[in-house]
Amino acid sequence: MQVILLHPRFNRAKSITLGARHIALMIAAFLLAVLLATGLLYFLTARYAVGLPFAGKAAGSSAAGLQDKDKYLKENLAAMAVKLGEMQAQLMRLDALGERVQGLAGVKPEEFNFKEAPGRGGAESSSLYDRRSHDMSMSEFQQALDAMSRDVGYRADYLNVVETVLMSDRIKSKLLPTNQPVNVNYNSSSFGWRLDPFTGRSAFHEGLDFPAAVGTAIVAAAAGVVIAAEYHPQYGNMLDIDHGNDIITRYAHASRLFVKVGDIVQRGQHIADLGTTGRSTGPHLHFEVRIKGVAQDPRKFLNAGTDLAKAAILAEK
Repeated sequence: MQVILLHPRFNRAKSITLGARHIALMIAAFLLAVLLATGLLYFLTARYAVGLPFAGKAAGSSAAGLQDKDKYLKENLAAMAVKLGEMQAQLMRLDALGERVQGLAGVKPEEFNFKEAPGRGGAESSSLYDRRSHDMSMSEFQQALDAMSRDVGYRADYLNVVETVLMSDRIKSKLLPTNQPVNVNYNSSSFGWRLDPFTGRSAFHEGLDFPAAVGTAIVAAAAGVVIAAEYHPQYGNMLDIDHGNDIITRYAHASRLFVKVGDIVQRGQHIADLGTTGRSTGPHLHFEVRIKGVAQDPRKFLNAGTDLAKAAILAEK
């Protein structure tokens, strides 16, 4: 490149030839000047930002944004702390409820311990993009906390229903006459058709006869309310106990009665002494189970009680 210089003081025109080296030096000098000017402006802006109105606004908006973010985080942490406290209280109630249900269901404590966290594990996350592990955000953590709180509430409601059903079944089982009323190993006359010991004719026997010595204790086959305690011409000294659900048990030919009408008796309670009163050929207990007034075979209930006792013994082992 050739540059021609003209001036009145010059006797003649002068020319300057600029090569590639000169042009490169000029460009480098220009860029250096721009960088120096930019650095100086940045330094002045950072140091004297208070004096510059636009810089002051930028710094103020940045500080305000940090304060808002800090406030947002504190509010969310406070809300999550409250939710966590509620969940801890729910879990304590759930543990207590679980232990009650566990006892009603007959599950061994060591098989289902509510106070210990269950074991968990598994392989690492897949390398696929949609299954890659990542840090949980604040919103995701809040959603997970809310979902867990709802799940705990649902499980508490479910266990309450289960406890109610198990308690009802437990009460009903205690009201079933499954406990043998006299501690003997056999009965002398079964339920059904037999030859009447007095007439020799075929007659239907509506209960079981348990022979034993006079004075042997007679106990209640189940919990209930005494609805009859009287002397009957054929049954002799007789007790009737109402167990609910239209189930009644009858204890006949007793020598002594120890309860009266209206008394509440418990399963296994001593209610009378065995005897031979009424239409009887010798000391024994005549035991009946009636449902809606119809005589049933007592062995169905007594055998069920034996099976339940065996199951309870096996569950304890």
